[in-house]
Amino acid sequence: MELKLALVGFGGVNQGLVELLKKKRAMLGAAGLDVSVTMVADLRLGIATNPRGIALDVLDETARRGVDAEALRRDPGTLVSPDVGLGAVLKAIASEHVDVVIEATFTDPNTGEPALSHCRTALECGKHVITTNKGPIALAQPALARIAAQSGACVMYEGTVMSGTPVLRQLATSLRGCDISGFAGILNGTSNYVLGEVEAGASFDAAIRDAQQRGYAEANPAADVNGSDVQLKVVILANALWNAGLKRGDVTCRGIVELTEHDVRAAAAERMSWRLIGSAVRHPDGTVTASVEPRKLPTGHPLLAASGVTNAITFDTDVLGSVTISGPGAGREETAFAILSDLIELADRIGTASHEVAA
Repeated sequence: MELKLALVGFGGVNQGLVELLKKKRAMLGAAGLDVSVTMVADLRLGIATNPRGIALDVLDETARRGVDAEALRRDPGTLVSPDVGLGAVLKAIASEHVDVVIEATFTDPNTGEPALSHCRTALECGKHVITTNKGPIALAQPALARIAAQSGACVMYEGTVMSGTPVLRQLATSLRGCDISGFAGILNGTSNYVLGEVEAGASFDAAIRDAQQRGYAEANPAADVNGSDVQLKVVILANALWNAGLKRGDVTCRGIVELTEHDVRAAAAERMSWRLIGSAVRHPDGTVTASVEPRKLPTGHPLLAASGVTNAITFDTDVLGSVTISGPGAGREETAFAILSDLIELADRIGTASHEVAA
């Protein structure tokens, strides 16, 4: 099966995807999956297109050069346009040479833009969408799902919650048959890393600078430390679990900015640890309450196994009791893996649909 990809945004995540596509080429080929990149759009390089596929080695070189278009211009058959306005990007997304749009741009969490427009246009044109962007999914997943159903496309977003650690897929597969009444999790690797460093003696400012230097935090870490990143993830999870219809404003939110270094170290002296917890509970009447807040957890609590940038989430189930899933919550390759896993599942879905039509 051939899948032609449009990479919208060429930052760390989509650069990591290119590296993974090279590394996993043999595995994908053995699975009958022929993946090529026919379009890349990024503010720093413009829009590059090649119906036959841009060489992955060229994309790698482009990344190594700091997302400079020189290597792309030398690639036979690749055209580079400097116009990267929204209209130009949407036109490229709608191209007949695109099957799947991989959306990984910097996005306003209040509006979901420009990712929301990218996703909506792709789905309206019958293109499948895979995104690691929390904004459009948290703000408009039901609307995107309706468009996808009408056009016969798929919208997939495993990487929006715990980076490469599969959570949404676990809910849809391994935990089917369980009634889940609630969850609580450490869903932001940056805040988790910062709290661990402060606990070990660093100041908050020094811990944040260290996280930025290591690539765990953005230049502006506000979404991590004020809790808004986790707030979006709680919305996505609650709606995936219970079709709760939650909106961002339904999730009360307090971040680690409310804590002091004294608070963190005093808790450690009591054999407790502060962590930023995103949680939701489904009540017997079907209503859902959700929050993001710092909580003190006792030594031995299952969530405290998540140190550094590791994430963890505990689901309360009727059959298995508490089930905790833990794994990487940040990193370019880890998040890129979520896209790769979505690609493989997408191919399975397309193959299954084709067989059903043939039957």
